[in-house]
Amino acid sequence: MTDLKTQRNIAADILGIGVNRVYIDPDAADEVQMALTRRDIRALIHSGVIKARKIQGISRGRARELHIKRIRGQRRGHGSRKGRKTARSDMRRDWINRIRKQRAYLKALRDKNFLDKATYRILYRRAKGGMFRSANYLRMYIQDNRMSKRKLPEVDSVMRELRLSKSEYVKNEQRST
Repeated sequence: MTDLKTQRNIAADILGIGVNRVYIDPDAADEVQMALTRRDIRALIHSGVIKARKIQGISRGRARELHIKRIRGQRRGHGSRKGRKTARSDMRRDWINRIRKQRAYLKALRDKNFLDKATYRILYRRAKGGMFRSANYLRMYIQDNRMSKRKLPEVDSVMRELRLSKSEYVKNEQRST
């Protein structure tokens, strides 16, 4: 076995890599040993006797398998979870659900003449600004500030009515087609 430490150092410097990544073809070891100058090493690099090894990465194979399992719903049980329930839920989706419920409640109050148009607009804008954390808090705010013309209905009962009216509308649409 010939000592090619000098040639390896020169090749590493030329290739701009570490000495451990320099690959020297074992069949051409004698030829490499005769190369003493940087010019000779460059010629050997050009001819393919000396090469740079690829950087060894971390295999994604296991990560891909786990990802496929998680898509299927495996490995998502209580033992695999960290953080609160809210930490795992999408904040944007939460906001969308919250604001839709608040707006639906406001529209129902306006349509049933619990609110006049001006008050409805004020409350709509405040809901958009994130002033109320739920439709129930919106109801409490309206009551506390005496913005309603009369006693407000419960949020759940209003939402139930909306769902029922929506399902009746869908049934009527299906019958007509």
